[in-house]
Amino acid sequence: MTVTPVSADDGLRAPGGDGGLRRTLQNKYLLRLLVRRELRARYKGSLLGLGWSYVRPAVHFSVYFFVIGVFLGMDRQIEDFPIYLFSGMVLVHLFTETLHSTTRSVTGNAPLVRKVFLPRELFPTASVLVSLVHFLPGLTILLGAAVAAGWRPSPEAFGAAALGFAIVAVLGFGIGLLCAAVNVLFRDLEQAVDILMIVVTWSVPMIYPWTHVQAQAPGWVLDVYLANPLVSAVSLFQRAFWRPGADGDFAFPPDLYARAGVSLAVSVLVFAAGHAAFGRMQKRFAQEL
Repeated sequence: MTVTPVSADDGLRAPGGDGGLRRTLQNKYLLRLLVRRELRARYKGSLLGLGWSYVRPAVHFSVYFFVIGVFLGMDRQIEDFPIYLFSGMVLVHLFTETLHSTTRSVTGNAPLVRKVFLPRELFPTASVLVSLVHFLPGLTILLGAAVAAGWRPSPEAFGAAALGFAIVAVLGFGIGLLCAAVNVLFRDLEQAVDILMIVVTWSVPMIYPWTHVQAQAPGWVLDVYLANPLVSAVSLFQRAFWRPGADGDFAFPPDLYARAGVSLAVSVLVFAAGHAAFGRMQKRFAQEL
């Protein structure tokens, strides 16, 4: 009996040797199932269902507006402060929800990871898509409020919004991939991410203008502050939808578009590093879980 040797060209490959985002995007059916399952699990037994995606940003905005805007007087310092606040809040919420959900995406699907072989990137990718689903209601509210306040669309506005969104989406996905992998090995990371989300809210010019940092902090602190990609992203979103900023009546951080280009490049590098780290560590997922 003659045994024919199996070569690498016979279509056989080692398990897990051909994963990655390429196969994740090819498994559109599985990706849709994971997104639907996560949405159903989150709103199971809920009367409003996805309607909570409208209630949550509205309540979040109301708290910040009345505390920071009315009680602390920021509404009198910044024209159209509600739009200024909400345009930053929508983008920051997208980043924090993406980071929160992707960090827990692998550990939250431990039974599937242990028993079924499929591209592990499916889980954080599905979490990102769920975050985008929740982002759309906030964006819809922002557009309606901006138009009511006198804002009118323009190519520059849409370009600024697209660039700001790209920075947040790519950066959040990249950090999320890294955190999802590390969280399998060190579960304390979930708590660290929760603390980080509190810091993120106050580290961008959403509740206050960036000029407050310029006036109160030393020069090197301002440089570090402006180097944060989220600062550029939030400023771009405000430039897109906030009428005083769009009309040129407000000073945004210097060299905003140049800084935004650097921020997008940094976000792409972070995404590449997070994807590479996830690919290296995913071989231990089933064993650790």
